[in-house]
Amino acid sequence: MKPFHGAKLALFIGEKVLAILRDDYDWIPYPNTWDVPGGERDGQESPEDCALRETREEVGLKLSEDDLIWKRQYFSTTRPGEDSWFFVAHMPAELEADVVLGDEGQKWELMEVESFLERADVIPFLQERLRDYLVGSR
Repeated sequence: MKPFHGAKLALFIGEKVLAILRDDYDWIPYPNTWDVPGGERDGQESPEDCALRETREEVGLKLSEDDLIWKRQYFSTTRPGEDSWFFVAHMPAELEADVVLGDEGQKWELMEVESFLERADVIPFLQERLRDYLVGSR
């Protein structure tokens, strides 16, 4: 498999996007900014396994590869020559009751899609990638 840095998952629960407010540490990228589940690759895991593991660790949700309805490979802006992946999943609104914040992040929130796309405190490249999905899914 071609090297990649990490994977992110835009997880729709009902009609809203699950967002995590990153910790406010100056040594992490995008401190105190809204993010979606995901992170760096562990070992030789696949992009799908990376996104699913990070989602489990960060918000306690155990999704399957079958839940991932859209994916796209992107060139990494932080590690030239490596790729990153962006996935989308849609789950029922009832899943909100199962969300449990892991040991990273300050809090989680279900955001209206328009709010996630317009807020100044959301990681910009995630907004672009979610727009790519929304345009492509119409």
